[in-house]
Amino acid sequence: MIKIGIIGITGFTGEELLKILLKHKNVKISVLQGRTSSEVKPLKQIYPNLSQIDINCEPLDIKGLSDKCDVVFLALPHRISFEIVPEIIKAGKKVIDLSADFRLNDGQIYEKWYGSKHTATHLLTEAVYGLPEIYREKIKKAKLIANPGCYPTSVILACAPAMKKNIVESSSLIVDSKSGISGAGRKAAEEYFQKEHPNFRAYNIGGIHRHIPEIEQELSKVVGEKVVLTFTPHIIPIERGMLSTIYLDLKKKISTADIISLYSEFYKNEPFVRVLKEGELPSTKNVVNTNFCEIGLKVDDRINRLIVISAIDNLIKGASGQAVQNMNIMFNLGEEEGLK
Repeated sequence: MIKIGIIGITGFTGEELLKILLKHKNVKISVLQGRTSSEVKPLKQIYPNLSQIDINCEPLDIKGLSDKCDVVFLALPHRISFEIVPEIIKAGKKVIDLSADFRLNDGQIYEKWYGSKHTATHLLTEAVYGLPEIYREKIKKAKLIANPGCYPTSVILACAPAMKKNIVESSSLIVDSKSGISGAGRKAAEEYFQKEHPNFRAYNIGGIHRHIPEIEQELSKVVGEKVVLTFTPHIIPIERGMLSTIYLDLKKKISTADIISLYSEFYKNEPFVRVLKEGELPSTKNVVNTNFCEIGLKVDDRINRLIVISAIDNLIKGASGQAVQNMNIMFNLGEEEGLK
């Protein structure tokens, strides 16, 4: 049995991790810790619906965590993980970090977008970006996984096949993404439902959203040249689910059927990516509470533009489910274990 530790269980991603891992036949949840030094609380006091596991949530204690775990999940806000990951790695434990702290390869870029000086830049080159469909072989050998963001997961999976085959322009991507309110975190979600619901709005437009450098970094690696994009995120009046529509200019004439064939071949061995048939479009209803990503494709022949639509559950394939998928790969388990 793989012994699991989780730091930060009070957010949406921490709760989803617990739900998934409780169904996983190859793991034992050994340690749960909060984000700060606080009192011990029984898990059932925090989540009455998870009362089947008799374990306490303890104050933050890295040494105690490392002594009892094989792998540690960090479900923490940004700007906290880089302070504690070095000590966990030094103790010889694997880490899967769900924050943005190790996703960007350059500490200066991190500081620009997240407003804090990164204190563990020596680990940025060691961290593996945890998108299995692109980096599976590196994930198998990794000690530190930087679990991707939800928006980047939906966009990168939607764009990678076309960009890898070099059939689209890399300097003119337009991304329109819509997320359920849970993507903003538990506190923001509570405020939304109290003050706004059922409002539907854009936010952080005009190139200021923090996921932009993550998406550009990873797509630039896929295509082998600098990728830039326009990214507009929206909040929609549902709890969970994410749908991204991406517009890419084609370099030559190509049919929708041929694009679908290209994508189907690219993802033919991927257990959690579904490329839809011509005329079918993804929807959040089909992926909520699953680790799947649905992808639909259409060529606008009039202006020779490829439209790609992807749908995921932002809390599962966009966060906790993908984290467990990464753990399964790291420990040579069945990739679908706990996620079916």
